[in-house]
Amino acid sequence: MDTILVKTGEIPEGMPAVYLTAKGSRLEVPGMTDSETEYTRARIEKGDDLIIINRLGTYICVAVNDGSKPLPEQLEVLRNISSGIHRVLREHDHPELAFVDLVNDPELISALVEGLILVSYRFDKYVTKKEKEESFPGRIYIYSANLGEDDLEWLKSVCEAVYLARDLVNEPLSHLNASGLADRLREAGARSGFAVEVMTKQKIESLRMGGLLAVNRGSVDPPTFSVMEWKPENPVNKKPFVLVGKGVVYDTGGLSLKPTHNSMDYMKCDMAGAATVAGTMYALSSSRIPVHVIGLVPATDNRPDGNAIVPGDIISMYDGTSVEVLNTDAEGRLLLGDALSWAKQYEPALVIDIATLTGSAAAALGTQGMAAMQKDAVNWYAGLEESGYRTHERTVLFPLWEEYREMLKSDVADIRNIGGKEAGTITAGKFLEHFTSYPWIHLDIAGTAFLHKAEAYRTKGGTGTGVRLLTDFFFRYAMKG
Repeated sequence: MDTILVKTGEIPEGMPAVYLTAKGSRLEVPGMTDSETEYTRARIEKGDDLIIINRLGTYICVAVNDGSKPLPEQLEVLRNISSGIHRVLREHDHPELAFVDLVNDPELISALVEGLILVSYRFDKYVTKKEKEESFPGRIYIYSANLGEDDLEWLKSVCEAVYLARDLVNEPLSHLNASGLADRLREAGARSGFAVEVMTKQKIESLRMGGLLAVNRGSVDPPTFSVMEWKPENPVNKKPFVLVGKGVVYDTGGLSLKPTHNSMDYMKCDMAGAATVAGTMYALSSSRIPVHVIGLVPATDNRPDGNAIVPGDIISMYDGTSVEVLNTDAEGRLLLGDALSWAKQYEPALVIDIATLTGSAAAALGTQGMAAMQKDAVNWYAGLEESGYRTHERTVLFPLWEEYREMLKSDVADIRNIGGKEAGTITAGKFLEHFTSYPWIHLDIAGTAFLHKAEAYRTKGGTGTGVRLLTDFFFRYAMKG
């Protein structure tokens, strides 16, 4: 993200500008003619939330906030409005743009700017001949009486973190295997300030992380296990929070090869959970948020090579649990199980794992929500759910009833890695629960991590889903002290 955000104390003259006003308020836009004001008021009365006035060589945009809606809905509408602003930017090659807050609300103006930055994301680094460079201002001025410099820095950090997560998801396996992912995590840590330790295959073998090693058996590339840590001088939490991200950099399904049309085409996104953890760590450390957080990323690709695990194999996990592997395409839970067991040593206040885990989650919720499960974390989940509504990265709580454990019983091992045809999302979560002994939340982002068609500011390809959810959750926790 190359855009520079600048808080300004005066409205720049002659610059293309976006004015944020409230529905029902007196419209007073500096420099707007009487006829333009009359036209804009008429469009607002008709229900328009974005009015664009073209002038010779420039333009004015008026974004309208409907204050009658709940705040989370107001914020999301403003983010979506920015898609229309971006279309104007593509038509006019202006190097700078101003946002003017006429309602004096830093949250609302931030949502408008956030939407524009996120909708402007492009992953075109491998396109050698571009028809047209995307138009995006190199500098955004923000005039808002109540917006502080800290607010601006936080907004910038979060948007950069989403860009980081999207970039990681969009990278193909040819440019981002498990070792490459670990390198990118090191680079992110060096830029923003969090520490990174990368365990190689030899170390992973010495620790007997059987789940991660089993998935890696069909690969020619070694696995990695990355430990990221952001530990500020005076964190508000005595016990750390631990984030665990699934890092399957490409998933063929292994010998249980993915059978359906197009099911493998976008499987570079199967490390979206790892990307989310990396983005979250980046935002928290860049802004020096006083929360102690540890991020764990077990990483490998899943391929059907000569020594790959086969259905019916029995493996031993890091904690000693024996697992009957009946489907090698249910691989993410194997390496996550090792990481969740590893997390016990930190005596965490809360562990959150995030993963593109099951097609069942996508079937149940589509692209609109994450499937969530929790154990001993009711109050924590309430805060996370609230952040989900604020960021529009919503979660839906699924049950972890004991009856689902019966579906994972094995005749030849402690547990098997799949249940039956029903409740696939829940039985996957139930499998992960086996490896936890602390307050824990599981987020299945299979439906939200990668889009085949853009949805406003959630761009096509990797979305960076979960970064804004988790950063909002930790930010609000830190502010409460």
